[in-house]
Amino acid sequence: MTTPVSPMLARLAAEKATGALLRDHGTLYLVDGRVVHAESPRSPGVDVLLTAAGRLPRAGWEEAVDRAGALGAVGRFLVDSGRLRDGELEICHLGAVFDAAFFALAPTAGPTRFRYGVAHWFGTVRPVDAETVERETRRRRELLDSVWPYPAVDAAPVVPRPAAPGQPVGARHRALLAAADGVRTPADLARLLGRPAFHTLLDVRRLAAAGLVETPHEAPPPPPAVPAWVGEVATLDPDIALLRRLRDALEAAL
Repeated sequence: MTTPVSPMLARLAAEKATGALLRDHGTLYLVDGRVVHAESPRSPGVDVLLTAAGRLPRAGWEEAVDRAGALGAVGRFLVDSGRLRDGELEICHLGAVFDAAFFALAPTAGPTRFRYGVAHWFGTVRPVDAETVERETRRRRELLDSVWPYPAVDAAPVVPRPAAPGQPVGARHRALLAAADGVRTPADLARLLGRPAFHTLLDVRRLAAAGLVETPHEAPPPPPAVPAWVGEVATLDPDIALLRRLRDALEAAL
């Protein structure tokens, strides 16, 4: 039996709960145990995906939030006002949900909380089974590791490296490399380019595997602690007892 990505999410789905599941890296919104929205600070929201792609003017998004946010019906307003078609909204929103859920369900040592009855102002577009969200999250983790099993690139600034002579670089990757300035992280690049954050991570890992971006080295472990008296031995006349104490201390620290 597969272990749930989030045991609490599985329990909430079983009890058909409605509310907000809060975790360190994001929030999932549930209605009757199904996921209707997700957001994460590491993932661009629906607004970024729509406006950066030029599908919706920023003013149109702001009007929708102003007029329908308090009603929890921003998505419905975008369709009813003719700004988006049903299919467009559904595809964009599902992409944003799976993208944010991937980060919200990342392993964490922090607390997980659930606030019953809390709803998101965007409203419900197409509910997704919690099991489907977990399965997709697991699949994405495995895909990233199969491409380049060094997660340090996911949060570090993207530092491009020159391509080898004759090495092909596709247009999508060229755009990402052109925006990488050695300071922007994959999350920054996703927002700048208006792309889902997971897809940006996947591109960065593929570029790292191809040698086109640097993979940061992990910090070396701190040196072992040695008792203070060891440093004083050099200033004393050595005798057998001191040498044995020094040997024992060094062996214990290794």
